[in-house]
Amino acid sequence: MMKHVVLPDEDRRSLSFYLAMEEFVANEVEDEAFFVWRVAPTVIIGRNQVLENEVNVDYCRRHGVAVVRRKSGGGCVYSDMGNIMVSYVSSRGDVAEVFDRYLSALTSALRSVGLPAEKSGRNDILVQGRKISGNAFHQLPGRSIVHGTLLYSTDLEALTEAIRPPVEKLQRHGVESVRQRVMNVSEYVGSMPEPAEALRSPEALERFLVEYFTDGEIRLSDEDVKLITDKYGRESFEDLSL
Repeated sequence: MMKHVVLPDEDRRSLSFYLAMEEFVANEVEDEAFFVWRVAPTVIIGRNQVLENEVNVDYCRRHGVAVVRRKSGGGCVYSDMGNIMVSYVSSRGDVAEVFDRYLSALTSALRSVGLPAEKSGRNDILVQGRKISGNAFHQLPGRSIVHGTLLYSTDLEALTEAIRPPVEKLQRHGVESVRQRVMNVSEYVGSMPEPAEALRSPEALERFLVEYFTDGEIRLSDEDVKLITDKYGRESFEDLSL
């Protein structure tokens, strides 16, 4: 089991802070660790992606959507307060095994509360053929960081406007738009006659995931938060906001 990493307060922070927090945990915490977080509207692009090819820069500028490049690979992601972000830090050496184990465990967790979740390809989790979760990883010496999304009640219209994947990528999935390919958990929950308590709100789903994956907590101090901001915040992401 993992330890739940807890901040000293309940303030909502920027996505760049949470990426720096992953690096802090990987370097400063020995235990396998897990935490969940949500942020104001932000687009996150993968390490090797070209900004102009993946992001509607004009839309993001006009609507105050932050744009950040992460260290991990994978595709472009839109996140807001309806999207639960999940971070998992492991000491296991085989990053492919870590990634597959995490994705299988998350799929099992969602199935245990009544979602018909299925792994798809290397990175995604689907419900009824539509994507509710995308995941990526990167590796540090001796540590692996896995992070991903879980769409609960994300503004899918904003998501559709903010990111623009290449047409060939959509065609591979047999759809014409991002909107056709993705789904909020809340949409499926609305069709359930008696949804589990864990599925009734993003806060409830966050609590469930913490209980499912962890057996204790590591509470960070104000000094840890300062170190995350001052040291790791300089190295863990690239702010592309315009």
